[in-house]
Amino acid sequence: MSRSLLRSPGNVTTAMPLARSLSVTSLSGMEDWDEEFELEDAVLFEIAWEVANKVGGIYTVIQTKARLTAEEWGENYFLVGPYVESNVRTQVELIEPTNPVLKRTIDKMNSSGCKVYFGRWLIEGSPYVVLIDVAFTAWSLDSWKRELWDLCDIGVPWFDREANDAVLFGFLTAWLLGEYAAQSEEPPHIVAHFHEWLAGLGLVLCRHRQLPVATIFTTHATLLGRYLCAGSVDFYNKLSEFNLDKEAGDRQIYHRYCLERAAAHCAHVFTTVSQITAIEAEHLLKRAPDIVTPNGLNVKKFSAVHEFQNLHAQSKNRIQEFVRGHFYGHLDFNLDKCLFLFIAGRYEFSNKGADIFLEALARLNYLLRVNHSDVTVIAFFIMPARTNNFNVETLKGQAVRKQLWDTAQTVKERFGKKLYESLLVGQLPDVSKILDKDDLTIMKRAIFATQRQCQPPICTHNMLEDSGDPILNCVRRIGLFNSSADRVKIIFHPEFLSSTSPLLPMDYEEFVRGCHLGVFPSYYEPWGYTPAECTVMGIPSISTNLSGFGCFMEEHIADPSAYGIYILDRRFRGVDESCNQLTSFLFQFCKQSRRQRIIQRNRTERLSDLLDWRYLGRYYIAARHMALAKAFPDDYMYELHEPTSTSGFRYPRPASVPPSPALSRHSSPHHSEGEDEERYDEDLEAEKDRLNIRQPTALPFKNKSSVVLGANGNGGFAKN
Repeated sequence: MSRSLLRSPGNVTTAMPLARSLSVTSLSGMEDWDEEFELEDAVLFEIAWEVANKVGGIYTVIQTKARLTAEEWGENYFLVGPYVESNVRTQVELIEPTNPVLKRTIDKMNSSGCKVYFGRWLIEGSPYVVLIDVAFTAWSLDSWKRELWDLCDIGVPWFDREANDAVLFGFLTAWLLGEYAAQSEEPPHIVAHFHEWLAGLGLVLCRHRQLPVATIFTTHATLLGRYLCAGSVDFYNKLSEFNLDKEAGDRQIYHRYCLERAAAHCAHVFTTVSQITAIEAEHLLKRAPDIVTPNGLNVKKFSAVHEFQNLHAQSKNRIQEFVRGHFYGHLDFNLDKCLFLFIAGRYEFSNKGADIFLEALARLNYLLRVNHSDVTVIAFFIMPARTNNFNVETLKGQAVRKQLWDTAQTVKERFGKKLYESLLVGQLPDVSKILDKDDLTIMKRAIFATQRQCQPPICTHNMLEDSGDPILNCVRRIGLFNSSADRVKIIFHPEFLSSTSPLLPMDYEEFVRGCHLGVFPSYYEPWGYTPAECTVMGIPSISTNLSGFGCFMEEHIADPSAYGIYILDRRFRGVDESCNQLTSFLFQFCKQSRRQRIIQRNRTERLSDLLDWRYLGRYYIAARHMALAKAFPDDYMYELHEPTSTSGFRYPRPASVPPSPALSRHSSPHHSEGEDEERYDEDLEAEKDRLNIRQPTALPFKNKSSVVLGANGNGGFAKN
């Protein structure tokens, strides 16, 4: 059976549709927040292994959300993470605690054999951070593991260093929260939000010790789900059939799975980042989430108002310069008719959809060739892998390009001087005399230097495991070797992008802006920050209905493809069908004119409000209010309302020119003679969109919050 989620002809429920529930992430029917309650006597600790410690996507979630949360909670918001000296030196300003209770807490822990640091994280919002040195208390590991076994019957093997860190971090965070409660003069209202299994043990200990803490646990991707999908299992069709203990044991992660599942069940409020992950958590962790908390972005960081089209052109020019060097000697295609596609993320060949993307590129290459298309597609794979250095041939290409540029500049200066002198004496220049033999010799030598006997390289680096690399092996199988006959070229860059790179000196954001299309046909993607980042920068993208981002966009946009959000069906189609659909998306995109792509980028950029934390942050607010009401029912109340039939909105299909080449008649900026005078009015179209989506409501901050949505977007919260 293929890895897609096939529809059963007899029973459609086996396909597990993403049914609307009380934990739906829809922005539908959000009511204005017209009541306030004090947060002065409440304090929020947000605990994660990735606080000031970049490991994966959770770092982006916490970093981008910090400003909004700090505005809401003010001086009562603290992020808790591990102390990593190399990160602290560049990201954190260490200071004395400003909260007297927290100062007493940290002093007491430090005098008891811990090392706890306090400071400001130097990111937007400058939130306070409490950083715990887990290595300093490693002497307690054995006794704490014994206590964990006595309390929970969870044994952690000595060789699992990550799990050992989780044990140390969990006991230390529980110690911190317990000490804070003990040092408080009045009974405190503490909210502790734990992210992922690495922080989950602290939550379990808080509940076991009956600390006065309202707990929230967020899983961004289940452990077992990630491992199962990495093993090419028919995951979504068999969610209800897995023997969970056996599967976790076979993969030697049973102890990690137990920690994750215990945290999910002990939490007052359990959340996930998308509906697709909610279904996964219900089957694998045996608890349905109370609310779904989608991931957002600080859209202001990416917004360039009306300049984003200019930024696209500038970044595209820089990519073109790299391409000129990479393909020197084989630059037989028109760069002005060249489209840049890319896929980026962790190197999970099947989970991230690199396998289906490569197969679709081979089919696209065939279609472009048989249709005699003059479009060339260059597909970048930005996925970090094990390398030992840059490829010599790749570096040589950039050196040859620079040498050609210097030669052209030298000849241009000499030509310009002779032209200037000729004009000074009132004579038209004799072109045959302006370029002398020396100039011609220099240019001929430069041309000879561009000759190469081999094909342009696929990979920009020397791979340590070239023969076993899945991307390179797939390229060998499909036969896309950057030959002159191919209309699709491939560049594999097995390293994260950096502006200091001697090869492609661009930051990731700048690179994304310069591309035409992001392709993310993931099989397993709980949320998907890469297509979200494309969207807020006005770059169209392809994602799937098995990714949180794809499901979110399908729910909120009537016709996502019209806005440059292509949703690939990997739930109800087999792999070959999905690959054909992806090929169709790519081929139709290649047939768009430059004007159509500009129109589409404008539409894509207008969706950025949907992904702003000022919208999506309110789901985290709702989760915290729900936790307070469950932990302190005498002080807080949370009312859950059923959704009304009138609630809801969706982006409509744009009313003007559709982007599809098959339907659009006006495909160029200048109309041909004989065409009618229909015009694309960008301002009018944008205004129609604004009427169909509520702008983010300004939240009443300054240590105050307000009535918020229930788990489905409606509800109320107040302090008794």
